[in-house]
Order: sequence, then structure tokens, then C-alpha cells
Amino acid sequence: MTVNVIKSAIDIGIVTNNIDAMMVFYRDTLGLELEGTMPMPGGGQMNRFKVGESIIKVIEIDPKPALEAAPGGIRGATGYRYWTITVGNLQACVDKAEAAGSKIVVPAKEVRTGIMIAIIADPDGNWVELLETT
Repeated sequence: MTVNVIKSAIDIGIVTNNIDAMMVFYRDTLGLELEGTMPMPGGGQMNRFKVGESIIKVIEIDPKPALEAAPGGIRGATGYRYWTITVGNLQACVDKAEAAGSKIVVPAKEVRTGIMIAIIADPDGNWVELLETT
């Protein structure tokens, strides 16, 4: 048996102890549309941001988790280290994030013919890769 995938996108959950800064980053800096907010079973709140057909869930739980993920992006630890949004305005996104004070981990650069990337760290240090085909 294989997984019967019925949605052409995935959803990602990011648990944070820094909800205000994370909301500003995903809503205002990246400009993602807030689809909705809902209570979490057991306490807390889930904020659902639309990214095409995918959903980025920025979650604050109550009580707050005691442990935090290891920082350092791709080489910092095992596990989920970054995720990618394909955009049509990479440099404008980087410029906006930089003006908002976000850490630009990798400035816009061509990684192979016709493929530009940049990596921006969210307030918790999670890496968001932006990719543009030229």
C-alpha cells in the first residue's frame, strides 16, 4: 500500500515561544495571507498562513515547550532544517525582509543556471528558502 495523496501541497507546523515576532515575520515581512486562527486542543493557538495550496501553521501552545530546536540551519542538526517557497520576485522579498531587520542567511544568488535562491531566518532561526526560476 502507498499513501493516497489527495492534496497537491503539504502543510508545515512551526511551534514557537515567540508568537508575536513570528506573526510579524510571516504575515507582514513575507506577506503571507493569514487564513485563520484557531484554538489548539489542550491550550494555545494555531495561526494558518496560506502559501499557494500549502499551509504554514505557526503555533503557540500553552504550556510552552521547555526545549527549543537546535539552531544553525542545514548544517546545525538533523531533522527539518529549512523549507522552500517558489516566488516570482525574489530580490524584492529579500529587500523587504532585510529592511524589516530579518537575518539574510544567504543573499540572492544563482545556484545553477536559471535558478536563484535566498535564505531568510525567521525570528526563531528557522530557515525559509526563497527560490525563483529566471
